[in-house]
Amino acid sequence: MLKVKEVADLTGISVRTLHYYDEIGLLTPSNTTDASYRIYSDADLEMLQQILFFKEMGFPLKKIKEIIHSSDFDRIEALELHRNLLIEKRSRLDQMVMTVDKTIQHAKGGTTMTNKERFEGFDFSQNPYEQEAREKYGDQAVDKSKQNIKKMDPEKIKEETGTIYRKLAKLRYDAPDTDEAQSTIGEWYHFLNRIGDYSTEAFRGLGQLYVDDERFTKNIDQYGEGLAAFMKDAMAHYADRNKG
Repeated sequence: MLKVKEVADLTGISVRTLHYYDEIGLLTPSNTTDASYRIYSDADLEMLQQILFFKEMGFPLKKIKEIIHSSDFDRIEALELHRNLLIEKRSRLDQMVMTVDKTIQHAKGGTTMTNKERFEGFDFSQNPYEQEAREKYGDQAVDKSKQNIKKMDPEKIKEETGTIYRKLAKLRYDAPDTDEAQSTIGEWYHFLNRIGDYSTEAFRGLGQLYVDDERFTKNIDQYGEGLAAFMKDAMAHYADRNKG
């Protein structure tokens, strides 16, 4: 049996996120102490693991809640499907790494490269396990994202992204919870939801990724040093203000 802080330390998920999962009925701890502290059982931890697996697959929290609390939910079946998705993804990434390595050598003049080799690893066909997941759980998030991206001009996406980043960069020395900062970060939230399907909690998680992953930080901070950290804080405040 673990307290919420111990679960946060174990999983890397914030205490605030665990509290939010409880508030929305996604993961409610089995017990509480006399002092009203949340206590998580082994069964609760298994449920949390499954929630994170579905998040990795791109499911929004609302859909995850519907799936895992369904009377016919089969945990083993879900785990096997997730494993197949990961293996498929790993295989594709391994091939892409090989293609990148060959391209680097070719660019340095070390080897020749056929046109066929240039595009090995690129596969825009349907992943059979992704299709199985959508058919089984009725997930529409992936479809929505793909359809929206197809409708948008890549240059337009780049232009709008840059515009919002520059607006936020001008505010990065202000408090992230000011009305202007929240209004502008709200533009970012709504822009992302034109492409995909982000809950406010997923938006918060994305902000954390901006500082946890140096690739994101480097790209975002091109618009102003410290912008990634500012966006992370502003996105967290936005998520708090717009729960539901």
